Amino acid sequence: MKSLIGSLVLLSVVGFSGCATSQAVPTTLDESAETIAIESVLATQQAAWNEGDIPAFMDGYWKSDDLRFASGGNITYGWQATLDRYLTSYDSPEKMGKLSFSNLVTTISDADDAMVFGKWELERATDKPWGLFTLHFRKFGDDWLIVSDHTSSGGN
Repeated sequence: MKSLIGSLVLLSVVGFSGCATSQAVPTTLDESAETIAIESVLATQQAAWNEGDIPAFMDGYWKSDDLRFASGGNITYGWQATLDRYLTSYDSPEKMGKLSFSNLVTTISDADDAMVFGKWELERATDKPWGLFTLHFRKFGDDWLIVSDHTSSGGN
């Protein structure tokens, strides 16, 4: 009897082991198209900034109280608070300068989740501050928006 039970257990384990294998689910995600869509958000932000339009620049951010912006050792939560921070810090065309982004590395982690690492630079009459950033993007419907921004300053 023990031999019969042992054989049945062994047969069950061997039989069900084939059910435990996993196969990759094919995806229809076009990473190239999504990267272009995400980086176009940054291009639109850059153009808005260079036109002196901070509210239009903010269109690339998630309009939520859960938006997180970290820079200069401070964390700001919320879209409106982030807008207010930008408006206070860059209250003149001279302070805004001309913005450029470079060295972009975009990583798509899911159909609605991505990260962008890059460099920002302002060209102003008296200085040329720059820094690095890591942006966490999420896709809402057809729109990629920044949900978290960690920006550092590298110098002038």
